[in-house]
Amino acid sequence: MIMQGPFRVFDRLGVRLVLLLAFALFPLLVLASIQSQSMERTAQARSEAALMGETLRAVSDNNRRIQEAAAEARLLSTLVLPVIGDNAACINLMREAATVTPSATLIAYVPLDGMMRCSSDGRIFDVRESPRFQAMAASDEISYTVVERGIVSGASVLNIGYPVRDASGARIGIISIALPHSELAALDGGSRLYMDDSDKPLIIMTVDSEGQILTASNGLENASGQLPVNPLLMRLSERQASTFSAMSRLGEQRVYSLVSLIPGQLYALGSWPANVRDGIGLGSPFPPTLVPVLMWFASLLIVYVSMQRMVIGHVQRLGKALKKFASGNRIVDDADFEGAPLEIRELAQEYQRMTDTILRDEAELEDTIHHKEVLLREVHHRVKNNLQLIASIINMQIRRGRTPEVKAMMRGLQERVLSLATVHRGLYMTSGLTDIDAKELISDIVRQLIRAGTGADRQLTLGTDLEPIRLTPDQAVPLSLLLTEVMTNAIKYASADGGTPGLRVTLHRLEEDMACLEIRNTVAASGPEREEHDEMTGSGLGLQLVGAFVQQLAGQLETESPEGFYIQRVKFRIRPLNEAEMRHEEAAVSL
Repeated sequence: MIMQGPFRVFDRLGVRLVLLLAFALFPLLVLASIQSQSMERTAQARSEAALMGETLRAVSDNNRRIQEAAAEARLLSTLVLPVIGDNAACINLMREAATVTPSATLIAYVPLDGMMRCSSDGRIFDVRESPRFQAMAASDEISYTVVERGIVSGASVLNIGYPVRDASGARIGIISIALPHSELAALDGGSRLYMDDSDKPLIIMTVDSEGQILTASNGLENASGQLPVNPLLMRLSERQASTFSAMSRLGEQRVYSLVSLIPGQLYALGSWPANVRDGIGLGSPFPPTLVPVLMWFASLLIVYVSMQRMVIGHVQRLGKALKKFASGNRIVDDADFEGAPLEIRELAQEYQRMTDTILRDEAELEDTIHHKEVLLREVHHRVKNNLQLIASIINMQIRRGRTPEVKAMMRGLQERVLSLATVHRGLYMTSGLTDIDAKELISDIVRQLIRAGTGADRQLTLGTDLEPIRLTPDQAVPLSLLLTEVMTNAIKYASADGGTPGLRVTLHRLEEDMACLEIRNTVAASGPEREEHDEMTGSGLGLQLVGAFVQQLAGQLETESPEGFYIQRVKFRIRPLNEAEMRHEEAAVSL
């Protein structure tokens, strides 16, 4: 029911939406203001505690992997002593160790001379010139180094080196275990943390006691800029676990969490931008943003449900009806829009009137088109039959002809009539009745002419390359007659010095609206056929007809005589198909 009088204003969609949004967003504004004041007082302590917890959680798996690899290196430093002189046994020992640590890309014993002959890979490597090997060989304790390009994997790895000592305690080499960073760097960069628009994740790094970065969740190439600018990392050995704020080398204030992985040697450093620390919210089961977010979604839910009931539901129903109608479904149901806003009800009424008008007009148009197609098909069918009848009469006259010249003239006339019949057969078979597929038309004409021009004493090889181009009847008729004239001469004068004469017909597009028809036949280099072929440039009837048909096509005729061939090429512009439709419409109007 449409309201009347002063209350009509409340029946408008805009008024309803303004009142609804004002009511829905007011509680959110009040609660967000109160909650933000409370968040400001507790954010610092909670973010630091959350960062420490996230750091411990993120590095727990890597800590286990590194410590297991270090323990394995320590064990191998003892087990390798009996097999140092037996290279095969030593390689087997390294390969057995590799099965225990499948993530390692290389496990090897490297003597102090730097010639690695005992490794899980089985190959020999010379690392004497490697500064990292020299540093690991000089260390009396376990060492950790980063190798940007491993000698086996070719990727960045973390090398764990443990000294091997003989019975007298002298260092004779090292056990080296390479762990790929692709395994170690798969750290959880704060997946449980809330992010702000800056979208900067929690960064977890592993560093040694000198501050060298070994692994980083954001990549080694980006990690150095996230370290503190002060020399705090030089005193890592004095720390166990702590959280602090500092300026990074990129000039950004960040919160850091330091956890010892291997006391005095290996540490994990977690980092989080200080300007988004309020979004961490892991120190409490109820994050500071929980209430505003819940209220935000509650307000959106209120708006959505109300919009769905008052607007969206009605619009969707109307939209589905429009889509069904536009897709061709002409069954129009009476939609009930009672209770919808005034604008939607008026739109539904207009839609109903529109569909009624379109259905009525389509029915009338479909009936008219059906009658038109029936008449046109009948006309083309009768024209085709009459032309074939004329061709049959001419064939009877050919059999009664007394001289070869008369027969040849009558046969040429018959071929032209059959070409016209082929055009009308194409129009009769075409559903649109206003255009013809040039590929099918030319194929039919070529087959007819080859069948009529060859026999047991006259053989030709035929090749075609035709593109499917749609032509109007005004172009299809002269093109078919032109093809008949040129093909007749090509079949008649085709010859070859040796073998079977050949003939090739091609039709292809040159541009968007240009096409080219080419008839190529072989010609002997010398002999009567060549002389007769040269005489085709005269003023015979066939050439006059070719010129007339080319003029009707508004095209251009090109003739070439390369060695062994004779080529006739016609380039013409393809008329738009709607011109044929317009021609039929104009003819119908004139009647």
